[in-house]
Amino acid sequence: MKIRYIIYTLLLIGVAYWVYHRISENKKIAAEGAQKGGGGKEGGKGKGGKGGPGLSVEGIVVKAIPFDNKLEITGSIEANESVTLRSEVSGLVTGIYFKEGANVSKGTLLVKVNDRDIQAQLREIATKVNLSATNENRAKQLLQKGAISQEEYDTSLADLQSLKAQTQLIRAQLAKTSIVAPFSGKIGLRSISVGEYLTPSITIANLLSINPVKISFSVPEKYVGQIKIGSEITFNTDASSKKYSGKVFAIEPGINLQTRTLQIKALAPNPGGELLPGSFAKIKLALATLNDAILVPSEAVIPVLKGKIVYVSKNGKAKQVNVDAGTRTAESVLITSGLKVGDTVLTTGAMSLKPDAPVKVKLVKSKQ
Repeated sequence: MKIRYIIYTLLLIGVAYWVYHRISENKKIAAEGAQKGGGGKEGGKGKGGKGGPGLSVEGIVVKAIPFDNKLEITGSIEANESVTLRSEVSGLVTGIYFKEGANVSKGTLLVKVNDRDIQAQLREIATKVNLSATNENRAKQLLQKGAISQEEYDTSLADLQSLKAQTQLIRAQLAKTSIVAPFSGKIGLRSISVGEYLTPSITIANLLSINPVKISFSVPEKYVGQIKIGSEITFNTDASSKKYSGKVFAIEPGINLQTRTLQIKALAPNPGGELLPGSFAKIKLALATLNDAILVPSEAVIPVLKGKIVYVSKNGKAKQVNVDAGTRTAESVLITSGLKVGDTVLTTGAMSLKPDAPVKVKLVKSKQ
C-alpha cells in the first residue's frame, strides 16, 4: 500500500511540474511577441485588425429566380376503407367462404354462424302469423255484419301486427348469422376455423380497400394558405424508389393545438396493390410557384435563439441580418424576408464572422 501511495505522489508531482513548465513557456513566448510587435501604429495593422485585409470568405450576389416551391414532409399510407370483421352474434362457425388474401366484392358471404334455433323460431312465428291473419280476416267480416264491436276487431288486428313485428325481429337476428363483405376489397389472414365457437369479441379477419389509398400527413401552420383541395403531391416509400402521385382531397378545418400543424389527406391510385397501408411515405407537396424567389445556400443560414440570421458584406464589413426562412431543399433555403436583390451573402466562415469584422469576399456562382 505504501508503494502505491509513493507512486501516486510522484505522478502528481510530475503533472504539476509539467503544468508549471507549460505556463512559463507560454508567458515567455507572449513576452517575445510583444517585444517584436512593439506598441506603435504598425502593430495595429496586424492581420485580423480593423486596418488589415480582413477574413477571406466566399459569397454570392442575391438574385430573384423562379422557384417551383415544394414542401418535403413525411406521412403514412392508409387504406381507403378498413374494417375488422366480427360477428354480431355468438355461435358455432358452420362455414368459411373466403380465401385469405383474396379480393372480395361487396355483399359476398364470408362466414356463416349456426342458425338452426333461429330458423325454428322463424317457422314457429310464421305459423302464428298465418293463424292471426285468419282470425283478423274473420273478425273483419263479422265487424262489417255488425256481429262484433270495433274494439274486438282492433284487438285481432293488433295481435297480427305484433306477430309481424316479431317476425321482422327474428329475421334480423337470422341475418346477423351471415357475415358479408361491407365493401369491395382485399381480405387478410383469418383467425377462425369451422366448428369454432364465435363471439363478438373474436376477430375474423381484416378487410381493406387499397385502390386508391389515402396518404395522411401534416404541414406547419405557416403553409396553410398555400394548400388547397386538388393540390398535387409526389411520394415514394422505403420499399421502393418508384415515384407515385396523388391529389389532396380533404383538409382538417382547424390547426392542431399541440403540434401547430394542419392535418391533410390525399388520394393516390394503387391499381397494382404495391402501396401497402401502414407504409412510411416521403412526400413532396406542390405549393405556389414563385417567380421572384430568393434562395441562399443552406450553409449561409445560421440558427440563433430568436430565429435565423445570415451575414452580408457591406462596405467591406460583415453585417448580421435577421431573416425568415421558408422551404428548404437539399442545397438551398428559401428566404421570405430580410434580404433583397443585390445583397452579397457570405457563404463561408460563418463560425468565425462577427458583426463589423472586415472581410475580403470572393464571389462564387450560385448553384441555383
